[in-house]
Amino acid sequence: MLEETDRLFECEYCRVKSYLQPRGYFRYLFPDNAPQNRDLVFFPYWRFKGLLFSCLPDGIRHRFVDVSHQAIDNVLFPLSVGLRSQALKLRFVSPDAAGRFLKPTLGPQQVLNRCIERFSVDLPPPILAQAHIGDSTSLIYSPFYTDKKLFDAILNRAVSGNGREDVDLSGLDSAKARGAIHFLPTLCPHCGWDLTGRKDSLLLECKNCAAIYKPHHQGFKKLSVVHVPHKGDDLIYLPFWRIKADVTGIELNSYADLIHAANLPRVPQSGMESIPFHFWSLAFKVRPQHFLRIGQAVTLSQPGGPLEPNLPPSRRHPINLPLKEGVESLKMLLAGFLRPRQTLSARLPQIKVTPRSYILVYLPFHERHHELVHPTLSLAINKNMLHHARNL
Repeated sequence: MLEETDRLFECEYCRVKSYLQPRGYFRYLFPDNAPQNRDLVFFPYWRFKGLLFSCLPDGIRHRFVDVSHQAIDNVLFPLSVGLRSQALKLRFVSPDAAGRFLKPTLGPQQVLNRCIERFSVDLPPPILAQAHIGDSTSLIYSPFYTDKKLFDAILNRAVSGNGREDVDLSGLDSAKARGAIHFLPTLCPHCGWDLTGRKDSLLLECKNCAAIYKPHHQGFKKLSVVHVPHKGDDLIYLPFWRIKADVTGIELNSYADLIHAANLPRVPQSGMESIPFHFWSLAFKVRPQHFLRIGQAVTLSQPGGPLEPNLPPSRRHPINLPLKEGVESLKMLLAGFLRPRQTLSARLPQIKVTPRSYILVYLPFHERHHELVHPTLSLAINKNMLHHARNL
């Protein structure tokens, strides 16, 4: 059974693996329990899952968000699907799905902005910056039918709240059940070897070429990847996006600039002005309370040393957080270490972060009984935290 976060599909008969590539976003529907011979109407809802960060003068608030909202403004239907998106099994929409599918009139970004505004009501102003990271956007169709009243086709109950008789839905535009998903064969475009990855991996590996590939249109494109070499039999490598960005409103071009901006307890040494500053953002999922902590710890440490091309020879954690989310986190990373905090309200709105280049870097960690420990950064990551993050 495919889960929502699954990207790799393996045929149980022939063992051939394919990568699921949607047209824009995945489309799902809830199975119905309607009586036979009922004409089903599927109402669309946008669903968003991810980490919401809000920077306030006294610190950064975070929360995990799993919310749905109408894709059509209509008072007849429920505003959201509630907990059903988490409690019920979702099926992919297929082109031959029976029923009338209503056409969304609200775009995903428009609805996402409404949801963020709703979550921000309880936050004390001013909100200096916000970021929605790890965003998973999908369209969910919920089944209904009419029998004078509007009925929920999952519970077979009249939709509460409107109490209207002779409901007429003819004025709502319909659309074809566009649920087409491209199945990309997971074959290396360079050598033809099988590409491998975990079911929720966004990028796949070719062990023969020691390379990483990302889905690109109708195939796969090679991604630049390096690793920090280290010796040890208990190593596991975690992926990070190392991003070079232009920062306006504050001087942050070198390691010496970072020491001043973050008020680090060290004295700038000769040559630090020539060491370029990079943001380091996670390429793997963790819970929101750990996402910024780990990213800030690595960014403040600015891992140096030689970088070797291609994949590290040891075990590697899968990549399930795309570059886009790493870019979204840059201003939050900056807000987390900028000092003094008393000046944050005045300085942060004037700061603009523009990404220029990136590279995927694998950093080594020693595997202990409960934790993964970096050999030089004094950074430990709980193993259970990584395991449970697969459900985010």
